Amino acid sequence: MKALRFENGQLKLADVAVPGREGEALVRVRVAGVCNTDLEIVRGYAGFEGTLGHEFVGEVERAPGAPELEGQRVVGEINAGCGRCQLCRAGDSRHCPARTVLGIVGRDGAFAEYLTLPVANLLPVPEEVPDERAVFTEPLAAACAVTLRARVETETRVAVIGDGKLGLLCAQALKATTGAGVTLVGRHDNKLEIVRERGVRTVRSEELPASFERAFDVAVEASGSPAGFETALKLLKPRGTLVLKSTFHGKTELNAAPVVVDEISIVGSRCGRFKPALELLRRGAVETDALITDEFPLSDAPRALARAAEPGVLKVLLRP
Repeated sequence: MKALRFENGQLKLADVAVPGREGEALVRVRVAGVCNTDLEIVRGYAGFEGTLGHEFVGEVERAPGAPELEGQRVVGEINAGCGRCQLCRAGDSRHCPARTVLGIVGRDGAFAEYLTLPVANLLPVPEEVPDERAVFTEPLAAACAVTLRARVETETRVAVIGDGKLGLLCAQALKATTGAGVTLVGRHDNKLEIVRERGVRTVRSEELPASFERAFDVAVEASGSPAGFETALKLLKPRGTLVLKSTFHGKTELNAAPVVVDEISIVGSRCGRFKPALELLRRGAVETDALITDEFPLSDAPRALARAAEPGVLKVLLRP
């Protein structure tokens, strides 16, 4: 089969064997999405080598122990745990010390014709959700996970920094699931417009009013830039919570003084559960169609990643 591989510092389309892990489901990939994490891996993040990609919709061809899944459209949670540690036994492999992560840690990913995952990781896609929307399940689940790390209620004031794919999804998910007052801070009017119709207030980063300083209970940093980090700290009230969502290759300098003086809590937020994200997509509660910029066949995957790295581009899809 064809697969987009990152090996020895090189990105290339290769012919490889169809994957097979004992006891795991074999899934034929229908569509996959390019994430900023994929681009960061090519820049050195996580030290991963192998087939890239972790956002996908597929069709199950073989599911040991779960024949009812065969032939179904599915999405798949990306963390596969050892099954033996305390976390795995409690039903949450996201922080299993021995986990593999689809297309990121120790497991070939979705930029291929086929992939494998444990049956327990697979969730059927509702009939009314087309592939082009279902492929957003993984990043939308990550957006929903903000509320697992910070308390967000109806009266909470939330600022999301960054109008890229993740920031747009975070702003919409927070508004749809909590009813909180959400403001998206970004630089591009065309991107900010996407979420205005969903009840999200927007403001350009260079036009932040003075009244926004120290005015928000929670700030979600989704820009992956030092400037975004500084903006988030500036907007937070004393004892506010800064949620870091971006993963990238590089270091961010931290001015610890405002964190200490204002007693700011800084928390990381990574993967979320897929079921709430699928429900938001089923309800049409989140706009995703406007986030798709381009689409490529898998045979043109290197160009797809180059396109995804261009300024202003949102989601790029790959189809085997």
